[in-house]
Amino acid sequence: MGANEFAKLPHIGESLLRKEDLRFLTGVGQYTDDINQAHQKYAVFVRSPHAHAAILGIDTADAARMPGVAAIYIGQDIEGKMNGLPCGWLISNPDGSPMKEPPHPVLAQGKVRYVGDQVALVVADTLEQAKNAAEAVQVDYEALPAVIDMRTAAQGPALHDAAPDNHCYKWTLGDKAAVDAAFASAAHVTRIDLVNNRLIPNAMEPRAAIGVYSRASDEYTLYVANQNPHVERLLMTAFVLGLPEHRVRVIAPDVGGGFGSKIFLYAEDVAVTWAARQLNCAVKWTAERSESFVSDAHGRDHITHAEMAMDQNGRFLAMRVHTDANLGAYLSTFASAVPTILYGTLLAGQYTTPQIYVEVDGWFTSTAPVDAYRGAGRPEATYLVERLVTRCAWELSLPQDEIRKRNFITTFPYQTPVALQYDVGDYMACMTQAQQLADVAGFDARRQASEAGGLRRGIGYSSYIEACGLAPSNIAGALGARAGLFECGEVRVHPTGSVTVFTGSHSHGQGHETTFAQVVAARLGIPVEKVDIVHGDTGRVPFGMGTYGSRSLAVGGAAIMRALDKIEAKAKKIAAHLMEASDADIEFAGGEFTVKGTDKKIPFAQVALTAYVPHNYPLDKLEPGLNENAFYDPTNFTYPAGSYVCEVEVDPATGVVTVDRFTAVDDFGVIVNPMIVEGQVHGGLVQGIGQALLEHGVYDPESGQLLTGSYMDYTMPRAADFPEFKLGHVCTPCTHNPLGTKGCGEAGAIGSPPAVINAVLDALRPLSVKDLDMPATPHRVWQAIRGAQA
Repeated sequence: MGANEFAKLPHIGESLLRKEDLRFLTGVGQYTDDINQAHQKYAVFVRSPHAHAAILGIDTADAARMPGVAAIYIGQDIEGKMNGLPCGWLISNPDGSPMKEPPHPVLAQGKVRYVGDQVALVVADTLEQAKNAAEAVQVDYEALPAVIDMRTAAQGPALHDAAPDNHCYKWTLGDKAAVDAAFASAAHVTRIDLVNNRLIPNAMEPRAAIGVYSRASDEYTLYVANQNPHVERLLMTAFVLGLPEHRVRVIAPDVGGGFGSKIFLYAEDVAVTWAARQLNCAVKWTAERSESFVSDAHGRDHITHAEMAMDQNGRFLAMRVHTDANLGAYLSTFASAVPTILYGTLLAGQYTTPQIYVEVDGWFTSTAPVDAYRGAGRPEATYLVERLVTRCAWELSLPQDEIRKRNFITTFPYQTPVALQYDVGDYMACMTQAQQLADVAGFDARRQASEAGGLRRGIGYSSYIEACGLAPSNIAGALGARAGLFECGEVRVHPTGSVTVFTGSHSHGQGHETTFAQVVAARLGIPVEKVDIVHGDTGRVPFGMGTYGSRSLAVGGAAIMRALDKIEAKAKKIAAHLMEASDADIEFAGGEFTVKGTDKKIPFAQVALTAYVPHNYPLDKLEPGLNENAFYDPTNFTYPAGSYVCEVEVDPATGVVTVDRFTAVDDFGVIVNPMIVEGQVHGGLVQGIGQALLEHGVYDPESGQLLTGSYMDYTMPRAADFPEFKLGHVCTPCTHNPLGTKGCGEAGAIGSPPAVINAVLDALRPLSVKDLDMPATPHRVWQAIRGAQA
């Protein structure tokens, strides 16, 4: 079945209410912290108060004697018993040499390298007892200079012996000679310097983990708030603990938001699993919010210089980019791939730029590790491209929309100069619809009204593209991936005709239990209520790579569709036997099997029952039962794209920015549930606008202390900060997956930051403000205005 046929099925395109919301809204969802085991104990981690220090000694004697303490483990206790945490992506330097991979110990050994680094694990009968004992652990530190600014990291003290200059890698992509030649002959060159600010993930549910060990079976179970339990198990068993994979079960129950920050294998997960065996009991850890600020992997944190070469008509000739990327103190699971493979390959954007050259330097600093956060490399690329394109327009006295239209890709498939090939799209349609919904024609009147009230109004554009469903595995492997990037789906039809689906994807707020059920129900012609979705359990799901990069439906859903192909093929043979016909003459639609050219038909439920009660069954040709699984490895990325238009009002007296209007038009290919998609876009827009105006993770440049370590200092967006969003959709179905879907979960966070900042700068252009970095807080905006007027 092709994408066009799939899109016409019942239930596809219906805004069905989410099945899972009943338990969430009535308080009966089961998150990791809701789970309690018999005789469980509680874990608390002693964390470094220093950004960089040598550990001269750790005295646990007094703490170990405190009431309820079962054990205290330090780095020396685990040394030689487990490996450090692995990095899942190898990046190579231009000369082919590998990046530097310093050890990432589960508990610090000899040194701490950022505030929050794990130094000791305290396990006690109660949480209060564990906290009290953790405070009693005495650590003798020798404070060392912190390395905070990656621009001077090479001159700072070495955080790792393996990286004496704190440099992890240099990565390049593109034809430098061709780019230099294009710049030499360009009619105009636009240059820009940007900072993509550090973000601190704040999912509603903090990270949590419970390690369980059964001495009877020599088996482990890890309950964990994680987005990809199979990958967690693989990394933990094969690379860290050296355990047989089949003896470890990882269960990720309901997860209250992830946004990328729960993809990774964290030290806490390994530690509680290992401790459970040492103590022969369950060991539970749940992060407190302040702990999450310093221990969860952060996002973004780039410093970039970029240049665009153009001809006399404003057509792009070449782009040149240099980025310094902060990796933090250690390489997190996918840290190396985010500012390289997931960033540099998207720098073409929606434009026909013939030549692009990018180089990225990755740096170790005395800060929390930096890894994937909603969009993961794509927001950083889009922010660079869309800020640069708008700057080009202003320098050439062109409207923001006009320079985009002149350079849009219009013919597909399109091979970019940075490795990716876009299969399909209609960027002009997205722009046209966005301008109509945003009432761009009425902008000048609204600007005049704002100015009459003493405010400055600006409009900003952003035309983004992202790459979702990272694939295929063989190409990704050649680019450094240390794992496959396929997905698995199993469809189990029960004797009554109801269905259970086991998917390797994982839901942490995206509504998979509804969307996947719609796909299966549409394909089999049965009610959505008769389809259950199981995910997040390595003991029940055959395998899976989890959820991130907007891959769930495009990759996980495609695997389910392949399993459904097998279900339909077998069911047709059963139906043919029952109706005494050739299986080649059997057609299946609307939940019924029919014989071509006759009025013979039987329902799907009858075929299902026959499969399990095979009294009248072709046993010589078929096994009983109706249960199939399939793996799907995509042949290409999917490429969601869209155009966003933002209008802001700026009060020049106070610097306060108000987002007055925001319009988002996206092309996600075939949409299964419009309501869920709109919810995903809303959430992404809130996070993206939050980055543009509010959020900023800041470390003290001298001490390395996190200055934004709570909600008192790190500003989270609130509902009152936003207007009612206007959303639109264009559909060009993906050409290489059976559903025609592209992915929607990250788009809002990718396209919105440059639209907001472009709008702010448009408002401030009459005041001679040329540049402004995120977040555009009132103080920063006020300073920019005063600085331009000085």
